[in-house]
Amino acid sequence: MAWITCDFYSETLELSTGIEVFLPQAKLMTSGSSSRLPVLYLLHGRGADQTEWMRRSSIERYAENKGIALVMPGVGRSYYMDMANGPSYFTFLSEELPQLVQSFFPVSRRREDTFVAGISMGGYGAFKLVLTYPERYAAGASLSGGLDLASRAAGRGFQEAEIRTLFGSVDRLEGSRDDLLYLASEFAAYQGEKPMLYQCCGTEDFLYKDNQTFRQCADSLGIHITYEEEPGGHEWGYWDRKIQRVLDWLPLP
Repeated sequence: MAWITCDFYSETLELSTGIEVFLPQAKLMTSGSSSRLPVLYLLHGRGADQTEWMRRSSIERYAENKGIALVMPGVGRSYYMDMANGPSYFTFLSEELPQLVQSFFPVSRRREDTFVAGISMGGYGAFKLVLTYPERYAAGASLSGGLDLASRAAGRGFQEAEIRTLFGSVDRLEGSRDDLLYLASEFAAYQGEKPMLYQCCGTEDFLYKDNQTFRQCADSLGIHITYEEEPGGHEWGYWDRKIQRVLDWLPLP
């Protein structure tokens, strides 16, 4: 695969940012110039950046025969949201970034070719995208995601200064568009074709309870999720194994 580091200025964020991109060379060489690649947006965890997937996993090796482009954005510690006192990262991720990626690289604009997955904070971001915009994604995957954000914030999962920066107040989270449990109810009522959902978490992970809460909420709403759990913690040995499962699960042509 070709590895491309792409730096650019974001009008939404009003700052310079960057993405890491893998493109499958064999696919490009054998397909006509009009061919557009399916694309998987890979979201990093809290405290990391856009290089995390490349440094901590073997994602390039796993994806090289899948004929898929990988796009890895960096969002700092924003929790993939429009921050109360900071840049609008969710708007950047959902609106500006796909348009830029489609203009820079030969990736498909079709819903059925567009996927998102993430670990930890990125698992929250991936599910937030597909639950908010089911018409834009064919599949979304959360690996050990922080899926019950309101409870995590109320239970001292964040420092006070970080709460003010991200949310403004913990009280505004529950029932808001940053609350995946609320978004799940809207998703359940959506009448169009729903994206496929994949969720996994290790049973020793500190976010295991959050994942059970979200799973139970989805079950109560009749939302189908491919759910897997096994022994494992909040660490890259587990995620490196599970991303291979995600790549096999994606509805690729």
